[in-house]
Amino acid sequence: MIDFRPVGFVIGWLVAALGAAMMLPLAAELVSGTGEAGTFLSSAAVTFLVGGAMVLSCNQVPRPKLTIQQIFLLTTGAWVVLPIFGALPFILGAPGASITDAYFEAVSAFTTTGSTVFSGLDQMPRGTLLWRGLMQWLGGVGIVVVAMAFLPALRVGGMQIFRSEAFDTMGKLLPRAGEIASRISIIYVVLTVACALGYSLTGMGGFDALVHSMTTLATGGMANVDASFGAFKGGPEYVASFFMVLASLPFVRYMQLVAGTAQPLLRDSQVHAFFGVLGAVIAALVVWQLVILDRPTEEAFREALFNAASIMTGTGYASIDYQLWGAFPMALIFVVGLVGGCSGSTCCSIKIFRYQLLFATIRTQIRRINNPHGMFSPRYQGRVVDDDTMNSVMAFFYLFFVSLAVFSVILTLMGLDPVTAISGAATALANIGPGLGPIIGPAGNFAPLSDQVKWVLVVAMLIGRLELMAFFVIFTLSFWRR
Repeated sequence: MIDFRPVGFVIGWLVAALGAAMMLPLAAELVSGTGEAGTFLSSAAVTFLVGGAMVLSCNQVPRPKLTIQQIFLLTTGAWVVLPIFGALPFILGAPGASITDAYFEAVSAFTTTGSTVFSGLDQMPRGTLLWRGLMQWLGGVGIVVVAMAFLPALRVGGMQIFRSEAFDTMGKLLPRAGEIASRISIIYVVLTVACALGYSLTGMGGFDALVHSMTTLATGGMANVDASFGAFKGGPEYVASFFMVLASLPFVRYMQLVAGTAQPLLRDSQVHAFFGVLGAVIAALVVWQLVILDRPTEEAFREALFNAASIMTGTGYASIDYQLWGAFPMALIFVVGLVGGCSGSTCCSIKIFRYQLLFATIRTQIRRINNPHGMFSPRYQGRVVDDDTMNSVMAFFYLFFVSLAVFSVILTLMGLDPVTAISGAATALANIGPGLGPIIGPAGNFAPLSDQVKWVLVVAMLIGRLELMAFFVIFTLSFWRR
């Protein structure tokens, strides 16, 4: 029988911490005087009290170590429970959202998807805007900690490759989740402050710079205005592109860089592949705009850089409706959204290292066919990859695309056109943000969708953020029999 108390204890602390975090938008409301201070005060009180009650009721002395089953329940439970309390300010105050819309927005924020059901952001209270950005920021750092501390131990989607000391990543560097969280948080805060300064120096107002720095580092993409980044043309686009890329690199490499060694970052094949794919996509979009659309060179480069980085990193900002560029750029942007950034970053989607392992397996299979008597094994960064890791990666690919197909079919059965259904399923499952089409494209949002569709997308966002297997495994009988 699984003991749920350790899981409830940790989630209780997270809920209580979320209640404490609501003091920041409360302070913003007291300063701006837009009348939502009471909303955040009552939301904070409820959240903190519930979290505290969970901690007290689940406290154990001595405190046992978490089992594998409890870690699975913790990672899934935290992402499901926290948005419940994160949605309270949206229900109790502006914008007075329904339970469906409020939970959708909170899940989108915590999973750093960035899809929104809210309109009229330009007139929304500052406390509400700050809360959206803060939830994404907290979700971003949480994703990094989970990816580095828990998923390798759970052997989810090939992440166990980063548990081995032979790959010079987590093995000896950070043996405890608490140490990982503290070191990651320091780097995360420093990068956020640097991003905010960059935005301020390129013309953004102080409040916009603060909120957008949070959603940029989280690769979440929730903006303060309905026009998203279309309201901040020029310098801010270059700043955003730079920090979106930084947020998509492995944070373990930043820790090694701070420790005095840059070689792991410079030699990381993930990083090389990420820049290679991103560079190729940017080049293709620039050439298309120059040759086909006859746009000015600097504008073509800036818009290609920004939007390619935004979609590949899963940030989801939009500075222009790139659907107007034509069929080829639209298809290219859709595909690159299913690539993603590096493992151990705040980015989402499939991740570049899984494609590297997939291609390594394909190359190995071709060599075996050409030389049946040879001994060949897939390699990653010069080292042989074991069968357990490769099986996990193949299972992830299979489950991702089967899930994408299932969600697409479900959405079409609920009345959506094929473009909206497929892109909606993909953007939710890969936690990207905007989809394609006139409704959920870069110039629209998810508000017109029915409540039933929104709940389907909520499930897809949670599944995608939990790397699929961590979510599905708790619904198997063998998990509860162990």
